[in-house]
Amino acid sequence: MVATMPPILQVRDVTFGYDSQPLFYTVSVQVQPGEMVGLLGPNGSGKTTLLRLISGFLQPQQGHVLLEGRDLKQWGRKKVAQHIALVPQELHVPFAFTVEHMVSLGRTPFVTSFFGSHTRQDQIIMQDAIEAAGVAPLAERVFNELSGGERQRVTIAMALAQQPRVLLLDEPTSHLDIKYQIETLELVQKLNRERGVTVIAAIHDLNLAARYFPRLLLFQRGVVADAGPAEVLETGLLRRVYGINVQVGILRGAAHLSVLPPASDVPLEPAERADISRVHVMAGGGSGEVLMRALADARIPFVAGALNIGDSDHTLALRLADEVITEQPYAPISSAALAQVRSSLSYAPLLIFCPTPIGPGNLVLLQEAAQAAHRGLPVLLLAASPEQMADEDACEREYRREFAARDYTDGEGGKALEVLLQSDAVVVQSIGEVLEMIKKRQSLLTEAQISPE
Repeated sequence: MVATMPPILQVRDVTFGYDSQPLFYTVSVQVQPGEMVGLLGPNGSGKTTLLRLISGFLQPQQGHVLLEGRDLKQWGRKKVAQHIALVPQELHVPFAFTVEHMVSLGRTPFVTSFFGSHTRQDQIIMQDAIEAAGVAPLAERVFNELSGGERQRVTIAMALAQQPRVLLLDEPTSHLDIKYQIETLELVQKLNRERGVTVIAAIHDLNLAARYFPRLLLFQRGVVADAGPAEVLETGLLRRVYGINVQVGILRGAAHLSVLPPASDVPLEPAERADISRVHVMAGGGSGEVLMRALADARIPFVAGALNIGDSDHTLALRLADEVITEQPYAPISSAALAQVRSSLSYAPLLIFCPTPIGPGNLVLLQEAAQAAHRGLPVLLLAASPEQMADEDACEREYRREFAARDYTDGEGGKALEVLLQSDAVVVQSIGEVLEMIKKRQSLLTEAQISPE
């Protein structure tokens, strides 16, 4: 079975960016032989870049891409091209090459003679690729004179001539009408089913993704979700990643999920959108991982942020939080993000501050927490150490000590911390204690709402 075989592709902790601008961080993905994986995400999320890294066209700045357990660097470009084929979104050809000539270019990684001539075996493989892609009637036509759908089939035939074990497709249905979209994906599905070709395709149409790909990776400068369509195409998750409300369900008489516009396109005002039951979590650098998972497991709704794209807490929050306040990678918290935080805190019944390092970039969050506590918002300070101390003063002393070790603000963070403690912020030493306090507060609120005046 596919699940018991070693992975054909592994992306291990890969980080990459352009012109000193990070695009994604520590991405890890594993693909088994024969899988068909759809790569989803908004424009600019890094889908094309990830495909280029997997193909060996780009090199990771950190981490490794492995093919059959070996780093691509060990394979070499020519050997990689004999195993992995990339079908680009658009292929520009400056010459009047025929379809037959275009498909022959797929044999380039296998040419061994000085003059680059093709062997009899090459000719057989090329003809097979032409037949498999259904472009035999176009063999003598000029590639640039074909329709978009016909060119896409020829490009797939050229990739098949490489005899790849892995076929990568970058937006294979982009700019195609519905007829060619269906034909292209039916062809890809057939190659996967009948030839065992492993397929990874970046695709923007969520409905086509649900129909043709059993496994979906939702990508936004990192893997946000990795599962089947029913789990990945979830309304809240899509809203957070794409920034738009949608409906997800199965239409009457259909067999696949469908993603549709919402019943009403009128945006809700902030007051209507606010949920006074949602606690606010401030985290970063992985400090909020256990807490966010515990809140989600306990079905306690929460807002997370502000968090930088690429931060591991940001990636997890996109999956678990009701709302995520997002900031750009490595950027300090902007005034716009801070305004969102302030708005959330005005409705939140509780703020939980995780043991994240404090630097110039996120100091404003701690200061905002201190101001909120001074205004009367209950604040829990989650300790990094799970040591249980019965004495409240001892807890605060220990918290000050561990806070000082992660404060890189020349004392400004310490000043904000003192405001928090003087405003009755409570140091909590375990996730269980946090959950118990939240449930107790919810119970008191419920009693207050139902008790007679």
